[in-house]
Amino acid sequence: MGELMRRYWQPVAISAQVKEDPIKVKVLGEDLIVFRDKKDRPGLLHNRCCHRGTTLYYGRVEDEGIRCCYHGWMFDVEGRCVDMPCEADNGVGIREKVRQPWYEVQERYGLIFAYMGPPEKRPAFTRWSNLEDVQEGQKLLQVGPVFASGADRSVDYIDCNWLQHWENTLDPFHVQVLHATFSTVQFVEEFGIMPTVDWGSDELGAHYVAYRDLEDGRKVDRVTCVWWPNTRSVPSVELKPGPGHNLSWVVPQDDETCRSFAVFKVPEDFEMEGAEAIPGKKWSEMTEEEHRRYPGDWEAQSGQGPISLHSEEHLAGSDGAIRLIRAGLRDQLKTLENGGDPAGVFFDDKDAYMEVTSGNFFHD
Repeated sequence: MGELMRRYWQPVAISAQVKEDPIKVKVLGEDLIVFRDKKDRPGLLHNRCCHRGTTLYYGRVEDEGIRCCYHGWMFDVEGRCVDMPCEADNGVGIREKVRQPWYEVQERYGLIFAYMGPPEKRPAFTRWSNLEDVQEGQKLLQVGPVFASGADRSVDYIDCNWLQHWENTLDPFHVQVLHATFSTVQFVEEFGIMPTVDWGSDELGAHYVAYRDLEDGRKVDRVTCVWWPNTRSVPSVELKPGPGHNLSWVVPQDDETCRSFAVFKVPEDFEMEGAEAIPGKKWSEMTEEEHRRYPGDWEAQSGQGPISLHSEEHLAGSDGAIRLIRAGLRDQLKTLENGGDPAGVFFDDKDAYMEVTSGNFFHD
């Protein structure tokens, strides 16, 4: 799965949070730093200096890059060594032979994305229909490095394997139990109605449609989508009508933890405030007993353990979308192992466009 993930552009940070001071990030098992030089160029480097191995986290950002605190070697945003102050002639003849490990980055949708795969397989950056064409009076709002129900800004990563967090996206029945009828109404009362569900998949991803007959006589079709290997679009959890206006990526830090970055297209004056998990308290303020009495996605997913034991599961009829997700990922792995290019990887900019069809669609 790590090799598959590396064939796609993955978000590593929110652009506005990356300033001159380097930030530690862990992506796909690698300890990295992300920073912005004084010419406003973002960079993503291995944090271990290739000279004597100290961390570049304590480095100083300058016009041309980041300077190591130990012996002053300076690396630009593409890892080239541009200064060796302890060497004669600033290391001319030596520094050209040295390069700090680095990854290419792009800033899109207010996030910094990195490509960490084989250079010859570098794809075009995919454009997503619901994040394009930002109109006057609208903006793109970024949330991360944790976008997860049941948590708040007190945490900076999710403490379970990325898959058990991501596949939860296509589990419509837990919405009725966990979020509406088990302990309290976590989103809206309408989710307490048990849905009738259809699901399906294609070469790009999977989706479900949850049908509910509401008490006021209206009907709603709730469409949620995922795309291989780790992208998703969840409709408004307040059941607001219309197409989904967000996209998010679940990015592994390592085998047992992950992060999730989201982008929302919202009105210019919209501000996202931290919601109360229970009346009067945010998630981080709850006692252990309150977490036990009022569990949400965080408790349910981390409660599966750092890596859930699929061999001990007993999947039932309501788990159809879970089966589709796992089968679809296995298909992508087989394609990769056979030398092919995985789904959703485009090498021409004109092809790199994905239509997002998620949303809450009401009718009589």
